Amino acid sequence: MARAAAITCALASLSGVLLVQWLPSLPPRWCLGLLLLGASLLAWRWPRGRWLAGVLFGIVWAAWHGAAAMEARLPRALEGRDFAVTGSIVGLPQDGGDASRFMLRVEQATLDGHPLALHGRVTVAWYDDAPPLQPCTRWQLLLRLKRPRGLLNPGVADSERSALERGIVATGYVRDDPGNARLAGPRWCIDGVRDAIARSIAARVHDPHDATLLQAFSVGDTRGLEQHDWEVARANGVSHLIAISGFHVGVAAVAGVWLALLVYALFPRLALWLPRPQAQAAAALLVAGIYSALAGFGLPTVRTLLMIAVVALARCSRRGSSGAQSLALALIAILLFDPLAVLAAGFWLSFVGVAFLMLCLQSRGRGLRAFLHELSAGQMVMTVSLLPLTLWFFGQASLVGALSNLIAVPLVSFVIVPCALCGMLLLGLCPPLATPVLWLAAQLAHAQWWLLEQMADWPGAHWYLPTVQPWALLLAVLGALWLFLPRGVPLRWLGVLLFLPLLWPPLRLPAEGAFQVWVLDVGQGLSVLLRTRGHALVYDTGARYPSGFDLGEAAVLPSVHALGITRLDMLMISHGDNDHAGGAAAVVTAFPQALRYTGEPLRMARMKLPMRPCIAGRSWQWDGVRFRVLSPVDGKGDRDNDSSCVLLVEGRGGRLLLTGDISSKVEPQVAAALDAGTRPVLLVPHHGSKTSSGAAFIAAVRPSLAVVSAGWRNRFGHPKPEVLARYAEAGVPVFNTAVEGAIALDFPADAPARRGPGWRWRQPRYWRE
Repeated sequence: MARAAAITCALASLSGVLLVQWLPSLPPRWCLGLLLLGASLLAWRWPRGRWLAGVLFGIVWAAWHGAAAMEARLPRALEGRDFAVTGSIVGLPQDGGDASRFMLRVEQATLDGHPLALHGRVTVAWYDDAPPLQPCTRWQLLLRLKRPRGLLNPGVADSERSALERGIVATGYVRDDPGNARLAGPRWCIDGVRDAIARSIAARVHDPHDATLLQAFSVGDTRGLEQHDWEVARANGVSHLIAISGFHVGVAAVAGVWLALLVYALFPRLALWLPRPQAQAAAALLVAGIYSALAGFGLPTVRTLLMIAVVALARCSRRGSSGAQSLALALIAILLFDPLAVLAAGFWLSFVGVAFLMLCLQSRGRGLRAFLHELSAGQMVMTVSLLPLTLWFFGQASLVGALSNLIAVPLVSFVIVPCALCGMLLLGLCPPLATPVLWLAAQLAHAQWWLLEQMADWPGAHWYLPTVQPWALLLAVLGALWLFLPRGVPLRWLGVLLFLPLLWPPLRLPAEGAFQVWVLDVGQGLSVLLRTRGHALVYDTGARYPSGFDLGEAAVLPSVHALGITRLDMLMISHGDNDHAGGAAAVVTAFPQALRYTGEPLRMARMKLPMRPCIAGRSWQWDGVRFRVLSPVDGKGDRDNDSSCVLLVEGRGGRLLLTGDISSKVEPQVAAALDAGTRPVLLVPHHGSKTSSGAAFIAAVRPSLAVVSAGWRNRFGHPKPEVLARYAEAGVPVFNTAVEGAIALDFPADAPARRGPGWRWRQPRYWRE
């Protein structure tokens, strides 16, 4: 009875919390008060309706937390101002190529000498001559801050949702100020211990990459991992093993049990004062807690720690506890502690994966054979059951993941992690003895990683699908459950059919003579995707920053995959500026067969990306849609915005003019080359700079609407107010990716061009600005 009540309460509360996360705005406080009153009356007067009371309580609890988190953010009216902030560094600071980045827990903030009620976490970048930063240290800094705001594109993770879940109230950077100084603070903290262990590992393992892997396995320090490492991990479906996972915490708990057994074997008289089963439970919880702290208390480790705590408390109180009840109680504990945890992918991957293992695996006794069966069957269950969620959250999955995990899970969890734990213990007890142990762990990690790199190149390692719809996700999860029902259930294979909407989603392709366009949200830069019925083109790819953040990798390619584009026929880079060409290398790597054109071939060649020159007059047709280059004339420009490749796309029902960064010097030439015809949709030149979009150009082109690609609160002030005024005077509506997110444009064959709602408004959520 208690088991059923715990599961019902957990599922009801989860349902209420989830309902809140789909709201475009949060209900007012008085409404939450009424819901809380209703939940209390239901629980008191109608026992059978307690599940509904749980749903209402989940709604109230999640809405209250969501409102508090949004109210804690920096006020909109104060964005872009300089604040004197005192706070402590949280987590492990990262020294990047262009800046040191860290999380600061704000203790006190002032603006112009007046106190400001700003408390929470702030992500900070320190660009120029940043001093060595250490965890736990306290600082007084002058910061320029703004509210969390991210890029919104098809298939790209919502960073504003992530900021809400992580409790980030502002983002900013350190301003040069003589008052910036380190303050007195605590002598040690758990993050400082993690950093010290990571540095000790690096000092004893000669290969930097092997040291990085051991740091991730030991203390969850992933600062040294590069983009290629994460690609290898995703291709093998082992990202959960790279940093400390919940399974590793379980291994640590088993080590605690063995430690207690050893102590009782050495001192049997201890059983007279404390029974051994209770001591083993306490030791398991203690060791698991220490290890979770070293991992930084990530969600998978917290989930496992809570389950261990439930079992340990039940053992200490001499009560039984089933696996399902432990999972339900852990879920309730996490929802009570932080209902916004449901916004994280790790929450769902953790709980759904464990739930499927409990439902679908049946004990086959003991011994090596039973262990091998559960290990192999468990990997198959996890791979299939988590496939829908993996595609939902990340837009990709690995078809070799089951085999990779079958090799990596036992090796990492039962060999490498125990070696790393022994090495960590010896670092404190006898540092010289830690060196050979860490050397052995490094050799094993090196061999395993070599194998994973080979498997990452196998067919099916990188498997992309268009954006998953909620109904297809639900059907696929039900299909996975149907497949792994106990033996004897008829027609279990029919569960495969429920995966079909997920694996073969319907795509709305343009008709002959029509085309579709997406102006992506890449901040202060440009990238445009264009698709005809059977072809696709990318025009510019956004920037790549010294920190390694690549918008080609982070925005363009996920959007291409999410929109169901499997082949790219042409990559056109308007010119060589970083905000247009920085992400080109990532796109070329993903689609090496695509034809490549640019307005600055010499400059792109120096970037080791040879491309053919864009020359006015070049034209071609795809699926009844005509493409024509209007500028530059000679294709020999170098380091010049006016060398931008200007492309006119003409379908049966509408036209599109892509202009790059041309200025008013070239605009008359482009306008003269534009034939009379349907009023085009115009990509505003140079992000709305005052050196472009002259009144004569706007009058000559007569755009039906204009789209500008610019960054939110960018330092250039694009688009300029005087430019917007010129478009307004001409009666041309202007839409900005900084405000709208990615903007979809449809050019049907038998109707005028039309604009769809921006990605920021397609699925409005209360956490989006």
